[in-house]
Formats: sequence, C-alpha cells, structure tokens
Amino acid sequence: MRKRHGPGFAAVAVAALAAMLGMTAVGGASTWTVRPGGPVSMKSGRFTLTDTTTGSALSCQSSALSGTLKGGSALPGSGIGSITTVGFTRCSTPIGGFTLQAHDLPWHLSFSSYNAATGVAAGSLSHVKIKLLMPDCDAVIDGSSGSASDGIVNVRYTNSTGVLQARTTGGNLHFYNVRGCAGLIRTGDSATISARFTVSPKQVITSP
Repeated sequence: MRKRHGPGFAAVAVAALAAMLGMTAVGGASTWTVRPGGPVSMKSGRFTLTDTTTGSALSCQSSALSGTLKGGSALPGSGIGSITTVGFTRCSTPIGGFTLQAHDLPWHLSFSSYNAATGVAAGSLSHVKIKLLMPDCDAVIDGSSGSASDGIVNVRYTNSTGVLQARTTGGNLHFYNVRGCAGLIRTGDSATISARFTVSPKQVITSP
C-alpha cells in the first residue's frame, strides 16, 4: 500500500523550499562579479568617529579614500578591493580641532553576502588603524590592541546609488593609548565609524 502524506508533510516541504530560496537571495556568496573594477575614488560628506561608551562624536567635514577593485567575474569576495590612500578634512571635537591619520595601509575590502532583490552587497573593511592627534589629546583606533592593525568596519555597497556605507554595527574598533582628551574618549571604549562614500567610477557588484 502506498503511504499517503498528510498536510503536515506538505507544509514542512514548502517551508524548507522557502528557506532555501531565501538563503540563495541573501546568503553567503562564494564568487563575485565586479564591473568595471580598476582604480576607484571614494568621497564622503561627514565622517564621524564615536565613542559608544561616552557618546562623544568626533567629526570631520569630509573624507576621501582611493584604491583599486578587482574587475571581472568568478572573483573571490575576500580581498576584492584595496584602499591605498585615506584622507580627512576639517575635523573637530567640543575641545578643539584634531587630525586623523590612516596607518598600515592598504586596508582590505571584502564582500561576503549579496541580496539580489535590493542590489546590496555586504562585507567589511579590514586592517584598519587610525591615529587621532591634537595638542592635548591623542589616541589609536584599532581592533584587538593599539598595535594589532586588525580593525574591522562592516560596510555595504548599493549598486543603484554607487554608495559604500560604513556601518556602525558588527565591527571591532576600540580606542587605545588615550592620552588627555578630557574624558571624551577612554582607552578600551568601543568605537564606531559612520560615513557614506560615493564610489567613482560607479561599480556594479553582484554575486554570482
């Protein structure tokens, strides 16, 4: 006698199929296509570095990055881009102006997941290390220590706008070696970066 499956079995099968389709749309991606790739510049408006413990926000009027993206198809997501120059303009805090200096370049741009419905690629900028300098305040912004050069900032790139956004969640940045700073920032406090970079020339980044 052929065994008949009840409604419960059908519901489970449909749910499993839906889950599989969802994973295809937004899940981890193994290969990538980048067009056109090559040399790129990335310019933002306000660039904000925040101590999430004290709530202090240190802002620059603008920032600019430049580097290269691999172009073509069947590319690995890891190390798909390299940031070789970083600059910051007109930076200030409640206690005065300051300078930010990018260290241990190049920084590495990688992508790990893609949402085909929205055209958004998610990933990270790694190997990040920044020094903050002012007359009565200096610090290092890094990942696991002030000398590790392993800072990570989560990012997402939107194909329709050509904007690479630094996200304030999921990274590992902290302040280290803080001297002075009037309590605005403190050694060991978590740090986040907020900025929206317009990428030129505009890229189309998809997976697969």
